[in-house]
Amino acid sequence: MSKGSPASPSLLAAKSPGHASPAAGSAAATGATAVVGPNNVVAPIQMTGSEAIVRSLEELGVKDIFGLPGGAILPTYDPLMASSMNHILVRHEQGAGHAAQGYAQVTGLVGVCIATSGPGATNLVTPIMDAHMDSVPLVAITGQVSSGVIGTDAFQEADIVGITMPITKHSFLVTDPNDIPHVMAEAFYLASTGRPGPVLVDVAKDAQQGQMTFSWPPVIDLPGYRPVFRGHSKQLREAARLIAEAKKPVLYVGGGVSKAHASKELMALAELTGAPVTTTLMARGVFPDSHPQHVGMPGMHGSVSAVTALQQADLLITLGARFDDRVTGVLSTFAPNAKVIHADIDPAEISKNRIADVPIVGSVKEIIPDLTAAVKAEFEAKGTPDLGDWWAFLNNLKETYPLGWTEPEDGLMSPQRVISRIGALTGPEGVYVAGVGQHQMWAAQFVKYERPHAWLNSGGAGTMGYSVPAAMGAKVGNPDRVVWAIDGDGCFQMTNQELATCALNNIPIKVAIINNSSLGMVRQWQTLFYEGRYSNTDLNTGHDTVRIPDFVKMADAYGCVGLRCERAEDLDATIEAALAINDRPVVIDFVVSPDSMVWPMVPAGVSNDQIQVARNMTPVWDEED
Repeated sequence: MSKGSPASPSLLAAKSPGHASPAAGSAAATGATAVVGPNNVVAPIQMTGSEAIVRSLEELGVKDIFGLPGGAILPTYDPLMASSMNHILVRHEQGAGHAAQGYAQVTGLVGVCIATSGPGATNLVTPIMDAHMDSVPLVAITGQVSSGVIGTDAFQEADIVGITMPITKHSFLVTDPNDIPHVMAEAFYLASTGRPGPVLVDVAKDAQQGQMTFSWPPVIDLPGYRPVFRGHSKQLREAARLIAEAKKPVLYVGGGVSKAHASKELMALAELTGAPVTTTLMARGVFPDSHPQHVGMPGMHGSVSAVTALQQADLLITLGARFDDRVTGVLSTFAPNAKVIHADIDPAEISKNRIADVPIVGSVKEIIPDLTAAVKAEFEAKGTPDLGDWWAFLNNLKETYPLGWTEPEDGLMSPQRVISRIGALTGPEGVYVAGVGQHQMWAAQFVKYERPHAWLNSGGAGTMGYSVPAAMGAKVGNPDRVVWAIDGDGCFQMTNQELATCALNNIPIKVAIINNSSLGMVRQWQTLFYEGRYSNTDLNTGHDTVRIPDFVKMADAYGCVGLRCERAEDLDATIEAALAINDRPVVIDFVVSPDSMVWPMVPAGVSNDQIQVARNMTPVWDEED
């Protein structure tokens, strides 16, 4: 199986009994002798529920798991010892969840995390919510107290099924060990098909310990779940007609194109139509930054050309995007003169925020080629539209308002320059994983993304602490790529304990701490909207003689290489030194100006027409790479 496929071979086999792939090491995990019949069907054998969990994961093709044991999940950790699967012991359950997200996002496979009941399970709530917001395929397995005491406030009991119900595609509670194989198969099927997302499997302790009869593949029975993949032909023809008639079309491309692995299909449609392409924060890289039709990232901190293109468009060709408020600004003023084609796998997203003139339900992987064919037929019948004036207007915006930054006046480094050089020296084959805040926006703006799945971030949830564990998971999934965690000094302190996990498991990520000694995005808002009243945003991590903590010493304590860079003249040499170290994690403390701000910016509560830009900017692409 090639990486990036939406489901593993054994998962697909689980949908059709009599066609399952045997997993290496599975007999050793269960301690039983498996009887494999015709077509690789595993004949019924006796085992415990815990052994069935491990065996099911193996049959589903899982290779890597991130987790932390505790009392209610302990029965499952015993057979896990004999499994061929690679279990990575994290230092905090939140780290397990984000690592599983990072793994899923770079591989296209379902990420798996595991935790115990009560606080172990609730520590997974944040990454589960994060995966829900960003449509990441994730299966979270949690132990639960024995079924006889559920509901009695037993020790370390939490109703994790109830807690996660609003933020999962489905949450299972298993109290009968015989249900484990089909529940596991259904969980993976739900997580990886349709609109991807998180699924919780909560297993009572007595169900783990009880005896059951295991056979594979199980029958998946989800009568209410039938994702639509192909777009309706009538709607596709109508969309093609609108594209042929449009004078100012824009391809508004969202994260759904990345999740569907539809970058090649997007390229064909874009080049056929000749329309400008905007890629949202979740879609960076699905269309190359270097392509002349790419006009940038839209949204609150998007480029002037991308924001204005959407505002002035007469047609939005919306693919796998959800009209998020960070893109639209005040919704009633967004793209006021545009008709809308909206294609999405999730019918609930279509016309949820903006009414679609042409709604198309299905996978963009299937829709885009069909739409391309329909557009080609329209162009052959009616001629290719002339977009010369539209491109003259947009190219003038790109030249007049390039992305750049204002050099700080305090003598400290520009954070934008730091991130730009990381991207330039690492190149497009690297993986860049951002935390949340200013550094996230700068990483989205100033690294050139030329391929899909090179950019990971917490978009919908905006979770501080995402970067380090997600980078860890990405490195496990893509061990041959350079993986950077571009983090802030605030975000880094929330999950930096996973550096120990990286050091002990030979996961050599590189961490760039963009250290402005503050909660930077909050400080920016205090500068702009609270007259510089910096209430509780100074973190004391970088600019004085006392550094609390000293990130270089912390890196050394965790068995990593710690570096510090405070001068622009040392910047390239420091990054190159980090790139040369591949046997341990590297942590670089980049001391930057707290006064640097993210521009452009559309303030909250106003129209995108009121986008603001900084003056006296240094255009980023004027620098030599």
